[in-house]
Amino acid sequence: MTAATLTIDLSAIVANWRALDRLTDCDTGATIKADAYGLGAERVGKALAAAGVRTFFVALAEEGVRLRRALGQGPAIYVFSGHMAGDAERIRQADLTPMINSIDQLLTHVEALPGHAFGIQLDTGMNRLGMEPAEWSALREIALAQKSRLVMSHLACADEPDHAMNRYQLDTFEDMTRGIDAPRSLAATGGILLGERYHFDLTRPGVGLYGGLPFVDATPVVTLDVPVIQVRDVAPGESVGYANAFVAKKPTRVATVAAGYADGIFRAMGGKASFTDHDGHKLPVLGRVSMDLITIDVSSLSQTPETLQLLGQHQSVDTVADYAGTIGYEILTSLGARYDRVYRT
Repeated sequence: MTAATLTIDLSAIVANWRALDRLTDCDTGATIKADAYGLGAERVGKALAAAGVRTFFVALAEEGVRLRRALGQGPAIYVFSGHMAGDAERIRQADLTPMINSIDQLLTHVEALPGHAFGIQLDTGMNRLGMEPAEWSALREIALAQKSRLVMSHLACADEPDHAMNRYQLDTFEDMTRGIDAPRSLAATGGILLGERYHFDLTRPGVGLYGGLPFVDATPVVTLDVPVIQVRDVAPGESVGYANAFVAKKPTRVATVAAGYADGIFRAMGGKASFTDHDGHKLPVLGRVSMDLITIDVSSLSQTPETLQLLGQHQSVDTVADYAGTIGYEILTSLGARYDRVYRT
């Protein structure tokens, strides 16, 4: 088989959720937007629901519909983008809970779906989604009279524990929600790690479930094994790949593997990244990452294995992200459609 194998360990996702849940004394939900960060929302959602998760978060109503089909009735599914035009039937039929972000969204929701549950998202300084303090002040009593199911905000700098923005947003959230009866939520993965004051009634971990920072104690979730198509010896002075980006200075054993930027392995990694064998030996990428192929220096190996590994026990999603100058979130959500996806339970 030529396609690379992406192995997704559902038991590791569950273990990470349980570990994050143990850090709090409140309820713990799960954020599985963007197809569970690229790993398959239906499979991930079912595994987490079986482990006891009763509250899920997605970005779009369309994602919520697919998740509801997988989970059936019971778990709550919140939609971060709120109630957008044309969403009413999706929200009603799938029993989704939109997180209302503005006065306009609230009016749309109560007119289209009177009596249907909703939540409120507040902007505590990130200036991305949610009601700002003045808007919330004008709407607060009306919204609370409608029995909002959840009031939440989102931290901008939770992955930097000492950043002053964290305390600023915490204080703002406490001020904006003082005296309300609805459950409150402020913390995703990074917020959980900031401590008890950030936990409120419900946390909603995301990237930490999938093995990403800032949850340094996460169990690795994904393994990417890429088949070796061909191995050749390159003499000093010979080049490898497009634009002669690598020129050998000594005899070099080069393996060509079956993956590239069409599979979410960013071109920017070329010349910086490493693969490993299954014993963890670092094997540098040579030259450019192309659409379907990557060339790797395997001179240090006595025998080249049938596959080489980009992600796994020896290299996390954040290690690979560093090669490309990005973050683990982007690596996960870019994992390509051509991979043979294998789920372990």
